[in-house]
Amino acid sequence: MIYIHVPFCQRKCNYCAFNSKISGDSEKNFYVDALIREINLRGDNFFVETIYFGGGTPTTLSLNQLEKIFCAIMENFSINERAEVTIEANPGTLDENFLRGLKFLGFNRLSLGVQSFDDDILKILGRIHDSQTAIKNIALAKKFFKNVSIDLMYGLPNQNLDTLRRDFEQIKQLDVQHVSIYGLEIEESTKFFQLARAGKLNLPTEEICADMYDFITENLPALGYFRYEISNFAKKSFESRHNCGYWTGKKYFGFGAGAHSFDGKFRTSNTRDVMTYIKKVFTGKNFSEIEEVVTKNAAMEEFCFLGLRMVDGISAKIFEKNFNENIFEVFGAVIDKNCRLGLLNVDGDKIFLTKRGMSLGNEVFADFLF
Repeated sequence: MIYIHVPFCQRKCNYCAFNSKISGDSEKNFYVDALIREINLRGDNFFVETIYFGGGTPTTLSLNQLEKIFCAIMENFSINERAEVTIEANPGTLDENFLRGLKFLGFNRLSLGVQSFDDDILKILGRIHDSQTAIKNIALAKKFFKNVSIDLMYGLPNQNLDTLRRDFEQIKQLDVQHVSIYGLEIEESTKFFQLARAGKLNLPTEEICADMYDFITENLPALGYFRYEISNFAKKSFESRHNCGYWTGKKYFGFGAGAHSFDGKFRTSNTRDVMTYIKKVFTGKNFSEIEEVVTKNAAMEEFCFLGLRMVDGISAKIFEKNFNENIFEVFGAVIDKNCRLGLLNVDGDKIFLTKRGMSLGNEVFADFLF
């Protein structure tokens, strides 16, 4: 698995705490050169089944810049001929020529940050697009990509069940292959945090947010999307293979400012600040540091709380194969407790969240920490 971080956006959204910024052409050029240098330094012919360009907004880079990065990956890694190759994009950064170019480069999955189809909400979020731009971009993307995913959010300012229902009417008409749903989180360093603290953000109540969550989890399956992970729904065979890799503990390379990597034992992170990252890469200074040594206990924890994000849950047999331990001896009390609370189920080899457990996943996951 390879992740490429592109930390540039046309505009910083009001809710966004991701490592992203507005930047000019010169900084973008330097960053692309630094990315390529990092890929050349770390490439080891590792066999790769998924590649994911995220951000930020990767489509703020030119096709030529994306091609250079892609060529560096191809030169330094062995890529499965059926690899899933995803790029994130925002509506408003795409046109027919750009989409054609993305397909030519080898991208075969497009993830669009729609967030809402309500124009008033989009303005509050600080998005660069309106609903019609999103609808047109999705329809255009489907001409070039058989695998199109959209992100939607709930719990947004001024949002209610009626606006969410209208979003679902659009989903039904657009018939994309994958939908990711995220509840709004107010994070420090965002404009929303300042507005919320000043009492100027009209957020729905917890009860309304719970109703929205129930509406989403009931109605996406009714539209033909099966839930395979807490926040993700897909048409048959269109699950995100890349994200499933994270949840099932696969090794991954992360390239770019703030990107994380995991080799099975060490979890490392790159320098987050873009210009500092660029300078360190070109001056030969250490741009990456060990964030965590993944001990056996930590690996067992992660196997459980990451794997339980998946609807299929975790396997007791695979746990024993990986760690030479019986999961019911290690986590028996935790499993029993959450089964009694109606948050977990055990069915033979499988341990998985109930429907109620899916809505309270973080509480369950916390119990698996030593």
